[in-house]
Amino acid sequence: MLPHAYQLPVAALIVLGGAVSCFAGYRLFRIVLGIYGFVLGAMLASSLMGVTNTTGMIVAALAGGIGGALLLVFAYFIGIGLVGAGLGALVANVAWSNAGPGDPPAVVVIVLSILGAIGAMFLQRYVIIVATAFGGAWTMIVGGLAIYGDRVAARAASAGDVWILYPTTPAEQGWVPVAWIVLGLIGTGVQLGMTGRRRK
Repeated sequence: MLPHAYQLPVAALIVLGGAVSCFAGYRLFRIVLGIYGFVLGAMLASSLMGVTNTTGMIVAALAGGIGGALLLVFAYFIGIGLVGAGLGALVANVAWSNAGPGDPPAVVVIVLSILGAIGAMFLQRYVIIVATAFGGAWTMIVGGLAIYGDRVAARAASAGDVWILYPTTPAEQGWVPVAWIVLGLIGTGVQLGMTGRRRK
């Protein structure tokens, strides 16, 4: 978690990265891998620093982000498998949050992650399009909620607990899964119709 002064610009960058992923993820897959690798690396590295160490958090976020981006970009096929696994885990969490309170059982998350990874390897083009569209849509929603001061996100930020990440917390609001599905389908359609076409 970054200091408060940096949260608005970072949220805007998250929305922009989500839009790139949602509407041009197949064409720019290596860039999308770099964006998500950077975000993941930055979140993990900055969470190792103390809340009061602003400089340390920023340096750790940049170093971890660069490391994460390089890791996913150079590990292209691993990245494809991770995208499929991540999509499977996201589907498990969103579906479970609508079914009832609490987290989904680990077995469900693991099984859907494995199925997503296997599917991603066999149907790379289509899985990349769907995964980047829906992953980008979710990223845009989370970033948009952060920009508009979502109460759940604000509560998590004010708690000062940098050890816990809440990428699926917005799913608790009833309209968010519907918006995610609609935006993901639009992104999938755009990519299949325009940006996902094979070059002649």
